[in-house]
Amino acid sequence: MGKIIAFANQKGGVGKTTSAVNVAASLGQLGKRVLLVDLDPQGNTTSGVGVSKKALRCSTNEVILGQAEAKDAVVATQFANLSVIPTNIALAGAEFELYSGERAEYKLRDALKPLREGNEYDYIILDCPPSLGMLTMNGLTAADGVIIPMQCEFYALEGLSQLMVTISRIKKLCNENLMVAGILVTMYNGRLVLSLQVMSELKKHYGDKLFKTTISRNVRLTEAPGFGMPVFYHDKHSKGAQEYLDVAKELVLRI
Repeated sequence: MGKIIAFANQKGGVGKTTSAVNVAASLGQLGKRVLLVDLDPQGNTTSGVGVSKKALRCSTNEVILGQAEAKDAVVATQFANLSVIPTNIALAGAEFELYSGERAEYKLRDALKPLREGNEYDYIILDCPPSLGMLTMNGLTAADGVIIPMQCEFYALEGLSQLMVTISRIKKLCNENLMVAGILVTMYNGRLVLSLQVMSELKKHYGDKLFKTTISRNVRLTEAPGFGMPVFYHDKHSKGAQEYLDVAKELVLRI
């Protein structure tokens, strides 16, 4: 049975979508069958793997509202072992509808159940929106594990504490199997004193949760989404590509 991993952080601009896309692509490079599910109405994950957001035949919106089966929304990408359930801005409306529905937090889990039990994918990667709303709650309720991408800054530490409380609450109320699969430090610069200080705090309080690999600031990494591809396919020899490949290898060992 495939593992479901959610990438979540209520703070925007932390490299969440970049990490979801590139870890998914790297798992594909390792020979794993991967399904990437775009839960963010901005649709950056969708465009990040070269799928147009315009006139989608079927998307996360229809899947989460029960208007279509998940298998009918899957789009194969041009990248090895990687498929996606794409989305667009229409998903923003779905979040409001979910608030008024019964068992609203279980909609995604129920929708993905046939794909998971069918053993079609080794990993299902969920890219949650930068908020703690109903879409993120659906992602965390469906997931076996959550990866938390974060920058090395003190505001990020505060946000991490809040997110840990939310994860504990969802674990208690909706998903007893949910675990923190790892904290992934992004946009890291080891020459900055602040970065070293924040890393020291992270190791002190979350040492066992930290990925050994950190993601450095990298030009190729920021360029790749503009070409609609993960960084490995933009420049497989770049530092960003190698770092995300290392994260994927570590994830396979963790969950």
